[in-house]
Amino acid sequence: MPREGAVAEIGVHEGRFAARILEIASPRVLHLIDPWKHETDPTYRDAWYGGQTGGQEEMDARHRRVCERFAREIASGRVQVHRSTSREAAERIPDGSLDWVYIDGNHLYEFVRDDLEHFLPKVRRGGCVAGDDYGVEGWWENGVQRAVDEFAEAHPELDLNVEGSQFILRVPA
Repeated sequence: MPREGAVAEIGVHEGRFAARILEIASPRVLHLIDPWKHETDPTYRDAWYGGQTGGQEEMDARHRRVCERFAREIASGRVQVHRSTSREAAERIPDGSLDWVYIDGNHLYEFVRDDLEHFLPKVRRGGCVAGDDYGVEGWWENGVQRAVDEFAEAHPELDLNVEGSQFILRVPA
């Protein structure tokens, strides 16, 4: 991924991957997007933000720890935390302003599809949209791969590459 760019991570959880992005890619700005919302629907019984969590109190604590972890970067403006849905965050990020986006939020098909649709316009020409769990059949019923494959087919100008369970959609320059 390009270094010193503008980046967004959708699905922050506890901020471990965000720390790696800062360390390796050294972005000038990193948007951290996560609602940190406990899902009570039975669909989410195996999700880190559903049945595998202690409820909304734990989600609030995760958000607080992420803010503490990146307090210096938040104060400098280098990290911007969006405690919201990805759709709401996309409304606040200008089109063409990001070098790359990493999608690792809700893995259900409709959510991945929405993330792709709402964030592709945010990525500049020559940038990319990447993500995790491509081809992984967890509680989300392979929603990541289905959404990515469908999106790539609908956007033949994008170059899809898959490495293990990671996908990258490159936007032409």
